[in-house]
Amino acid sequence: MAAVSSSSSQIHSSAANLDAINDLKREIRQHEVAIEELNNLASSRSVYVKKGNIFFRTSTEKATTSVKRQLDAAKKKMQNHSTKTRFLDTEPLSTIAHAISYSNRASLLRAFHEQNGYHSSSLSMNGCQGDPNIPVQTIETRSLLPVLTPELASDSLYSAISNLKSNPPPSSSGIIRIEVPIEQEIEAIEWLQSQQPAGPHQQKLPRFFFSGRRTSNGPDFFIDYSNGNINGSPTTPLSPDLISVAGIGAAVYFRHFRPFSFNDWRSIKRFLSRSCPLIRAYGAIRFDAKADISPEWEPFGSFYFVVPQVEFDELQGKSLLAANIAWDDALSQPWLVAIDSLQSTLEQVSFVISSADEQVPKTSVRGNILNIPDEKHWDGAVKRALQIIRSSSSALTKVVIARSSRIFTTCDIDPLAWLACLQVEGDNAYQFLLQPPDAAAFIGNTPEQLFHRRKLNICSEALAGTRARCGSRALDHRTEVDLLSSPKDDLEFVIVRDCIRKKLEALVVDPQKAIRKLPRVQHLYAHLKGQLKSEDDEFDILSSLHPSPAVCGFPVEDARCLIAEIEKFDRGMYAGPIGWFGGEEAEFAVGIRSALVNQGLGAFIYAGTGIVEGSNPSSEWEELELKIMQFSKLLRLDVPFLDTVS
Repeated sequence: MAAVSSSSSQIHSSAANLDAINDLKREIRQHEVAIEELNNLASSRSVYVKKGNIFFRTSTEKATTSVKRQLDAAKKKMQNHSTKTRFLDTEPLSTIAHAISYSNRASLLRAFHEQNGYHSSSLSMNGCQGDPNIPVQTIETRSLLPVLTPELASDSLYSAISNLKSNPPPSSSGIIRIEVPIEQEIEAIEWLQSQQPAGPHQQKLPRFFFSGRRTSNGPDFFIDYSNGNINGSPTTPLSPDLISVAGIGAAVYFRHFRPFSFNDWRSIKRFLSRSCPLIRAYGAIRFDAKADISPEWEPFGSFYFVVPQVEFDELQGKSLLAANIAWDDALSQPWLVAIDSLQSTLEQVSFVISSADEQVPKTSVRGNILNIPDEKHWDGAVKRALQIIRSSSSALTKVVIARSSRIFTTCDIDPLAWLACLQVEGDNAYQFLLQPPDAAAFIGNTPEQLFHRRKLNICSEALAGTRARCGSRALDHRTEVDLLSSPKDDLEFVIVRDCIRKKLEALVVDPQKAIRKLPRVQHLYAHLKGQLKSEDDEFDILSSLHPSPAVCGFPVEDARCLIAEIEKFDRGMYAGPIGWFGGEEAEFAVGIRSALVNQGLGAFIYAGTGIVEGSNPSSEWEELELKIMQFSKLLRLDVPFLDTVS
């Protein structure tokens, strides 16, 4: 923020005075938002304060007192200026902080942190604030000797970090990963379940979980196009034995309320390297960044990615415990602040890991289940979509309409317990959890891949049409034949497949229609593969594939506008990309079959269906019920299922 003089002699015109007033209003807003943020921290929490080029730790009380003094001074300056111009905005100062949206509050808070150097010891730097054109100076992975247990791994990690603190790198920016192999296979989700917060509503550290798709047919193979030979050997995965990853804390995070941009992607990539394939940024992107953000999705912004401070990797036959340290003097997170924050996070990590109980008790429903839309309004929405599809003046051929089901429960739902249950049905699907600090957890069990890139090789897939799995093999086969021969489902599938094939703009191999069977449902499916001209095309592929016709419709922009008109809830990250970026590999799934879960919140469960010519409202409603069954089976309904819509 530009410095503002309190001397009226420096204001030579009403226009200049107005500029000074606007600067002061922004300063007041920043101070009030900072006070609000500090008040939300525990009294024992410390923050980092910057004076000059020196960082030191102080209590939240002292930091709040300091900010209040600055706020009072800014208000006095405002009062002095307010008598000097007739152009003054007469909005009462007391309403300023409450009149701005969450996204403005968040950006103002970030601006305040950048200006005054306040950093919660549980938070890290926002990498989106850095220069995307300047790579960090140091990126490296240091592997320690293998050990037998997580406890020994933690001792080894502590020792390595202490030595590193005594011998800091000379660079002003960078990221270092320290990893300790553990000679036993431990499930990453069990490790994450052991990291429960000490008390209720104390989830101050971000956490995540991501499990790649495990199929009975083995891993997805990539065709080697390097010599123009489509019959070449499959490429070797960079980390072929990595099963799942869990993490807590943020060495660096990336979040903003604007749409995810090329510069945001480059800001993430500046912390990644081909030589360190397991340094990854995990996260998600909103389905529609143009839509208003509802309160339950506010902490996620338009996108949210994180490189974890402490990470646990589950591999075939072994495990890895790792720590990531990221620093950047230009982002007011120097080396000592970063490593001190890591040590603070490690102090909260438990290395006593107990096996997860896959049989989670069912949750009682306290009251109504709020469906938006309810079945009556759903009928109207589908008929409205079909009317537009049939109109000669419309290019729309498909639109995906979704439903939000809010569950009110008598007790807190543990998102990790739900996720463990979803893993039981996880064959041929991705499982994920993404939870910013003090926020709800976005969890899911999605079968749909958006894309997977290894070096220049890329694959994607088309998924559309749904039928239930059946009890007997003969009946299941008849259902499969019905799905393959259905004109309505074939139309929906062809729209998705051909759109993806066109967007890849590369050699496509075997995009034939097939069936993908999951534990509860089966879908029409095609696998598409190709080759990028440059690894920098990764952002373009992500931007062009999302949103796909499978979760939005076709043409995409026409469908998105209709969804914005019809749907009366915020999809948030539902149906958006969720996954990770690495140095020369990236993988994203589509965040369907998902829910937003938190203590005191209950859960929002999301599902959608594709509407094309031939769709029937009641059949599509039944498909919604089928798709949320993996969540609804965890609930014991103590009251009738009541549909309500606001």
